[in-house]
Amino acid sequence: MERDYYEILGVERSAGEVEIKKAYRRLAVEYHPDRNEGSKEAEEKFKELAEAYGILSDPQKRQMYDRFGKEGLRGAGFAPGFSSVEDIFSSFGSIFDDLFGFGFGGRRGRSQDPNGPRRGADLRYDLSISFAESVRGTEREISLAHRVTCQTCSGSGAAPGTSRKTCSRCGGSGQFMQSQGFFTIASTCPECRGAGSIVESPCQECHGAGLVEKESKVTVTIPAGVDDGMRMRLGGEGEAGQNGGPQGDLYVFLHVEPDEHCLRDGYDLHLEADIDFAQAALGATIEVTVLDEEHDVKVRRGTQPGDSVVLRGEGVPRLRGHGKGDLVVHLNVKIPKKLSAEQDQLLRRWAELADFEVKKKKKGLFGRKS
Repeated sequence: MERDYYEILGVERSAGEVEIKKAYRRLAVEYHPDRNEGSKEAEEKFKELAEAYGILSDPQKRQMYDRFGKEGLRGAGFAPGFSSVEDIFSSFGSIFDDLFGFGFGGRRGRSQDPNGPRRGADLRYDLSISFAESVRGTEREISLAHRVTCQTCSGSGAAPGTSRKTCSRCGGSGQFMQSQGFFTIASTCPECRGAGSIVESPCQECHGAGLVEKESKVTVTIPAGVDDGMRMRLGGEGEAGQNGGPQGDLYVFLHVEPDEHCLRDGYDLHLEADIDFAQAALGATIEVTVLDEEHDVKVRRGTQPGDSVVLRGEGVPRLRGHGKGDLVVHLNVKIPKKLSAEQDQLLRRWAELADFEVKKKKKGLFGRKS
């Protein structure tokens, strides 16, 4: 009979992400193969713990498991479990690093080739754009300082005509292994600093690093509809890899400047417009300007202060999907502070017809009403 994943980790079904991770780390250390060398039972327990954690740490898989059990996972194409201990180290090895601060159990460290391809570092660039550019989209050319492969030594770090030598201290592994009780601790080799090889005659251009600093121009295409705080990934625009490794990525973080008249809520735009009280009472068509575009807004007869008019599909383009949001025009009914004699007379006649009490006109110094 298959055991329940929650039972395997010793947690309640209501356990949170932190509690599940903590339980897994504690038990995984207890049954770690390097601590139980030669024990087949401990190795199977280690695999069982990893299988349980692999499902319960993934929100989608956990939800499916809670509803349909292991059969539901298999039916959805998920294959619980790991074929080997090495697969577990590859998937969850960083959990042990987080806990101890060093490579826990030499297997994972030995499986990595310090002289193998290494991916370049990712870079971050903060870019400010206007509100209009965020709504309509735009293209920007940015200057980016990053490290590229040194052309003089082709990235080896060694002077032309020479080559790197295998580190004699670590034998090319890049790590210095020490046994302390149950544990095998892997620390970075102090001679080659983890590279596995040393440069006896450094390249004069890059001083042995294999990379040189360069400023490049990168065109960033910003799609219509982006919002403040969004991040764009430009693949392969980061720093150069080493030993034939791929280039890193460039992450552009967008900062949208606020607009003087418009506010954004999701894909909707909000705008305030002033109308006269006569327009509110009788209805009218007014014109509003949004990002240099004119829009006709029909004011309904009997509009009240604070009412709004929604223009469907006149908002922000949707990033993933068709169409746009809406433009919401909030109407402010303005009362005039001064009236001409004719306007005053007409309003008083309107008040009389509507049977409203209004303030009487004051008499001036010479008997005239004011």
